[in-house]
Amino acid sequence: MIDIKLIEECKGGNFNNFRKLVGLTSPFAFSVAFRMLGDEDQAKDVVQETMITIWQKLKKIKSAEVYKTWIYRIVVNKCYDQLRKRKRNPEFVADEQTWALISNRISEGPSAALENKETSRIISILTERLSPKQKAVFILSDLEEMSSDEISEITGISKSAVKANLHYARKNISEKVEKYL
Repeated sequence: MIDIKLIEECKGGNFNNFRKLVGLTSPFAFSVAFRMLGDEDQAKDVVQETMITIWQKLKKIKSAEVYKTWIYRIVVNKCYDQLRKRKRNPEFVADEQTWALISNRISEGPSAALENKETSRIISILTERLSPKQKAVFILSDLEEMSSDEISEITGISKSAVKANLHYARKNISEKVEKYL
């Protein structure tokens, strides 16, 4: 959890404490971005852009709880932007080998790059036909394990719309998995 004291010191212009804040914030920001985009480099870019936005607008944050929701909202919106750009310039094509790599975790360690690449391909395949909202809701709910209330606050859509988007996302993903198996 992010300490409000750390946030207050960053608001005062303490760049060293901002580095600490970035260190605490980056892992969960990367996790969401990577899962939404399915591309490690693009996820890193989104995290960088998010950190710049945080530095520029940190003075608006009033509590640690609001901070975490705010970060997720920034990351999700930046991912939406990337997905819109990607839609104009599609580049990913799935093949049979990709389906054989089913896994659901982001790894750390010596084999992390390979496992992250495999994970990104799997997530891309499973979520490629989902709308950006369905993709965000699915990732925040099933992969980041957030509640409907938190997702509603992050995405700006109603709780019932969160549940509906999650239902359709799960249904679409289930159909893909059943088709493959």
